[in-house]
Amino acid sequence: MATLSFHRTRLPRLCFLSYRQIRAFAMPVVAEYVGRADIEVVDGTFGGALEIARDRIARGTVDAFVSAGSNASILRAGLEAPVATIQLGGFDLLQALIKARRISSRVGVVMYGQTIPELDAVKDLLNIEITQYAYQTPDDARQQFEMLRRDGFEVIVGSSLVVELAEEAGLHGLLAYSLASIRKGFEDAIELARVARLEAGRYEQLNGVLHNLQEAVLAVNRDNCIIAVNPPMQELLGTPHRPLLGQRLDLVEPELSLQPTLDTGTEERASVQRYARRDWIANRTPIREHGEIVGAAITLYDARKIQEADTSLRMQQRRHQNAAKHGFASLIGQSPAFVRAVNTARRFARTDLGVLIAGESGVGKELFAQAIHNDSARADRPFVAVNCASFPETLLESELFGYEEGAFTGSRRGGKRGLFETAHTGTLFLDEIGDMPLSLQTRLLRVLQEREITRLGATAPIPVDVRVIAATHQPLEEMIAARRFRQDLYYRINTLRLSLPALRERGDDIAVLAQAHVERCLHRLGSRIDAGAALAALLPQFLACDWPGNVRELENISERVAVFLLQFDRVEDIRYDELRHDCPELFERHLPGTQPLRERVLEAVRLADGNRQRAAKQLGVSRSTLWRWLREFEFEADRS
Repeated sequence: MATLSFHRTRLPRLCFLSYRQIRAFAMPVVAEYVGRADIEVVDGTFGGALEIARDRIARGTVDAFVSAGSNASILRAGLEAPVATIQLGGFDLLQALIKARRISSRVGVVMYGQTIPELDAVKDLLNIEITQYAYQTPDDARQQFEMLRRDGFEVIVGSSLVVELAEEAGLHGLLAYSLASIRKGFEDAIELARVARLEAGRYEQLNGVLHNLQEAVLAVNRDNCIIAVNPPMQELLGTPHRPLLGQRLDLVEPELSLQPTLDTGTEERASVQRYARRDWIANRTPIREHGEIVGAAITLYDARKIQEADTSLRMQQRRHQNAAKHGFASLIGQSPAFVRAVNTARRFARTDLGVLIAGESGVGKELFAQAIHNDSARADRPFVAVNCASFPETLLESELFGYEEGAFTGSRRGGKRGLFETAHTGTLFLDEIGDMPLSLQTRLLRVLQEREITRLGATAPIPVDVRVIAATHQPLEEMIAARRFRQDLYYRINTLRLSLPALRERGDDIAVLAQAHVERCLHRLGSRIDAGAALAALLPQFLACDWPGNVRELENISERVAVFLLQFDRVEDIRYDELRHDCPELFERHLPGTQPLRERVLEAVRLADGNRQRAAKQLGVSRSTLWRWLREFEFEADRS
């Protein structure tokens, strides 16, 4: 192997790989380019040319290759580097045949690739006998040359390999290339080198940017050859020290193929990729220049880190809006029925099973739900509460399951995640589940079974990890019989059942609760009057009331009592008779069973002239509770 080098700094670096004959023939042209390119001239034969070229690429000493015939074909097929081919032109071959005609009227032609049909017309024009063959391998060339030699041909026109065979056999060999063709090959190589350097500069900038990214990133050119790869991706591929630039991605790692992206130009976002026994979120993006696809890139995000970030974000949001504020320490009472309920709830908190809390309106179902959550393994995760009776059916559906952008008129741009997604890894409290429409009961049952939700307007399900605590004041068993509640959903939510006693069943707790609530309100309002002493005269009234609104009603009346007490500085100055106007419930002495709840509710609505808000305030309950009572009364009337 002979090597010649014409060196200039910062010039295009070319490697001229050829057989000895074409190398010697091309030397005058090589000398012409001394000022324009740094050219290494290497004698390389068929199989050896590829090994030589790969060595130059590995050493980083070449921008483009120049070669002809079989060598050029081998280099183009085996390298991911620019290769300029010295083309055989028709005029070149005609000149060679004219030279051959001066020596003999019979000329053999052996070229790489395929025969040239146009030679049949030329031989008549030149009055010459031409026999031609084409070869694919050196052995083919030798066999065809031997056939010509045995047939008596003394002049052979062809490639460098064929000329070498002719000279070794003592025949005339004429190279079928011209200096003009070689010169054109070098011009093409210089242009290829220039483009390669521009791309290399871009790739170096790209690699510089990617080097500082934590995500695993890799980019390929339009031929699916790696042009950029950052350290995290190298580590993931298990090749931290192996050079990957210039190699085909489908050979390095078929699982990360970008060929479909190159073929279709379609961007793929947030797809789940299982690779190296881990889950990744993959983005595949085409790279375009002037509207044309010139490459593609893949970015892998560690799914575990995304989940951790998602959990952190959810926890941050939880601290602002989705927090369970109450624990078991917030639950006040020592009556046997209440203590049994608290002990049961503490046991339930140690499990991750669903809970159905049953009890009348106002007994503190949500407080118990929050206490269970805060005493469970999900305590540091979101607690999300929704009252199923406070939303119209369509709105409740979007609140629970969320929606995609454009799912319905007026939907938020970008869509909205529902309460199930918001409560992911935490607890979702479904208050008044008995008031949930049947159609939503079906969807809820599927979510509880499949542990995944589908947003309105979407097709892909989203996995959710949520503990559901449901609550109701309604007799669900009777509703099942009346086909107003799904039996299968009832069995799904009734895994653990917690029954909370009504306040009238907790007579020992009424005085304690009243004092605690009045004391808390007085402190908030800035009053220093002794709550216990101030309430002593009112305890008979508190104990005599039947409390249809339970603890919620007691809290409301306690608030009114505290506001009434604000006008007095001393207990001795309190004029209790005046409280009759603010809290008539305390003076009506409605002992349990003396006046049915229905009669009392309807009377309050009548006295309020049908104004439900005033009636609810008079009863000491919320508007939604009053609305439910009225609806129940209508249902009972229909059944009767």
